[in-house]
Amino acid sequence: MENEEHRVAPARRRGLADEVADRVREAIFGGAYAPGAQLREVELSAALGVSRGPVREALLRLEREGLVHSAWHRGTTVTTLTPQDIAELDSLRGALEHLAVQQVVAHASDEDLAAVEKAVGLMERAADEYEMAHCDIAFHDAVYAAARHKRLQEAWQSIRSQVHLFLLTRIGANSQGYLAHIPDEHRALAAALSARDTRTALGLFAAHRRHAFDVLTGTPVPD
Repeated sequence: MENEEHRVAPARRRGLADEVADRVREAIFGGAYAPGAQLREVELSAALGVSRGPVREALLRLEREGLVHSAWHRGTTVTTLTPQDIAELDSLRGALEHLAVQQVVAHASDEDLAAVEKAVGLMERAADEYEMAHCDIAFHDAVYAAARHKRLQEAWQSIRSQVHLFLLTRIGANSQGYLAHIPDEHRALAAALSARDTRTALGLFAAHRRHAFDVLTGTPVPD
């Protein structure tokens, strides 16, 4: 006889919660909600024209991404990265990028490398720091796609939102020269990958990460 207890529960439609999560994520990445800002269910549901259920589900999803944080005495807030968060993200990103560079050099097609170059072109047309941060993440999306390593790409996706938050925190700490210098940095990264020069690419990616880390940790950055 079939055990009723062990039957699969009916599937729930999650489309609305997905859409709400996308909208809130976009608002955070667009600067509408800074790190530490409160995200109130009742206000979000009114603004988005949905009930509080999808909003609650969306916030849980964003919390799993590390983009928001819930605490019983404060409610839900946009995550504020601690010094330990910054150090851990920097070291993990470094490990993933090291493998990504090796994989891109060994396995990327000409079309993959062209997509990386195209991402740099979009950076050069960014209107403000927030759009530049979007373009920065898109550039790294293209690099991980070019690596042609499924599990590496999944690992990147697991920290992608937190790295975006890292970039926003970096902008908040010091945006001087950000719009001017970031496209040139990425143009050099793309050129090293296109030349399939592993050593140069690894050095440039490390320097690129170190610059952002130094801004966030208060280390003087040379002009």
